[in-house]
Amino acid sequence: MTKAGFVALIGEPNAGKSTLLNQMVGSKISIVTHKVQTTRARIRGVALEGDAQIVFVDTPGLFQPRRRLDRAMVAAAWGGASDADVIVLMIEAHRGLTEGVERILKTLPEIGVGRPIALAINKIDRVEAPKLLGLSQELNERFEFAKTFMISAEKGYGVADLRAWLAEQLPDGPWLYPEDQIADLPMRMIAAEVTREKLTLRLHQELPYQLTVETESWEERPDGSARIDQVVYVSRDGHKGIVLGHKGETIKAVGQLARKDLEEMMDRRVHLFLQVRVRENWMNEAERYDQMGLDFKDSNG
Repeated sequence: MTKAGFVALIGEPNAGKSTLLNQMVGSKISIVTHKVQTTRARIRGVALEGDAQIVFVDTPGLFQPRRRLDRAMVAAAWGGASDADVIVLMIEAHRGLTEGVERILKTLPEIGVGRPIALAINKIDRVEAPKLLGLSQELNERFEFAKTFMISAEKGYGVADLRAWLAEQLPDGPWLYPEDQIADLPMRMIAAEVTREKLTLRLHQELPYQLTVETESWEERPDGSARIDQVVYVSRDGHKGIVLGHKGETIKAVGQLARKDLEEMMDRRVHLFLQVRVRENWMNEAERYDQMGLDFKDSNG
C-alpha cells in the first residue's frame, strides 16, 4: 500500500524552510538567500521515502504583515498549513523563543486539530547541547509536539530521520504526482524565482523587497535548448538604475548566474534574456499576485 500527503513547513522568515525543502527533494526548487521573506509562493516539492510520496509545501515565513504583499504572503503560509496532513514548525536554535515564534505557538492549536505537528530545531551546529535541550523542553511545555527533531538543514544532519517520520504519518493512498516530478510549480515560475534569488543576493540591502520577476515567454528551440525571456519589475525609476548597474553590469551578472543554475536544473542549454521595467504600482496589481501564486484577495487589510 502506498502513502501520499502534504507536509507544511512553517516558521519565521529565514528559519531554513527553503534549505530543508531543497534537501528533502534533493534538488534546488526553492529560493535560498540570507534575506528574510524571500519565499513568496507556496512552493510544492515532492520527495519519495520508501512507498510514501511526501509533498512539501514551503510556505512564506510568518511575520507581522504591514503591506498588501505581506498580508498575502502570511495568508498563503497559514493556508498551506491548514491544508496539510502534517505540519513541521521550524525554529532557529540560536534565536530560540522569539516574539514571532510565540505568535505562531498561539495560533497552532487553531490549525493543528487532527493532524500531527512536529518541531524541527534548525541550525543546531550554532548552539551547545545543554542549551538545545533546554530550548526543546521549553517549546514542548508551550505546545505538545508529536515529535522533536534536531537538524541542520544546510548540512543535512537529521534530515533523513525527519523525512522517515513524516512518511509514516501520511495517509494511505495513491501517489499524487508522477515518480520523476519534484515540484508542482511550472518551470516558468521556478525560472523566475531563480533569477529573483540572484538579484536578491547581488543587490543586498539596496533593493530588498520592491521587485518581482516574471517569465514573459518560453520558446522551445529545435536544437533542444530553451529561450527564456523575463521581465524584472521595479516600482521606481531609481530602482531600475540599481538593477541594471553601471553599463548594465549588474543585470548581466545576474543573468549569467541564473542561466547557469537553470542549465544545471534542466540539463540543457538555456538562452536567458532579461529586461527591467518600471511599474510603480505592481505591488497593488492582482495580475502580479497571480504570477507569484498568491491570492490578491488575501492581501486586503
